[in-house]
Amino acid sequence: MRYFVTGEQQRKSLLNALVLMFLGYIALLWLSNALMYFHHMTLLPSSVTAYYLGSEEQFIPPRSYEGMLEVSHFHLFSMGMLVVTLTHLMLMTEFSVRLKIGLSAATYLSAISDEAAGWLVRFAHPMFAYFKIAAFLSLEISLALLLIVVSTALIKARAKMV
Repeated sequence: MRYFVTGEQQRKSLLNALVLMFLGYIALLWLSNALMYFHHMTLLPSSVTAYYLGSEEQFIPPRSYEGMLEVSHFHLFSMGMLVVTLTHLMLMTEFSVRLKIGLSAATYLSAISDEAAGWLVRFAHPMFAYFKIAAFLSLEISLALLLIVVSTALIKARAKMV
């Protein structure tokens, strides 16, 4: 990350290209996250409650505590690493401090909310399905914005090298 601070990204085209490839990889992760969500649910609260609470009509069993715990265990670590990496890259860009703080806070909050929302639907109240939908959309939007902001900064740096 030092290369952002010292301006080396303008002299290090290979490192710049590697970070852009990483961002492309993360864009695929972003897409697969959406595809996985829509494989199980839609943006309708009834589909969210059916996924977490089960549905006798659709022969869907309710999500188990152990299954949700295993998913959360993995997601909390992996999403944390993803968010810290992307926000760290964004912090080193020339965008405004206000944008950096707002987008970082939104991304962390939406990632935590997305993980918590499933638990709330399953063990607190089905009306949290609305929260789950909002958290998922917020997470997808904030991750997309992070990808755009960091990619834009790197592409501008590459343009300056020419």
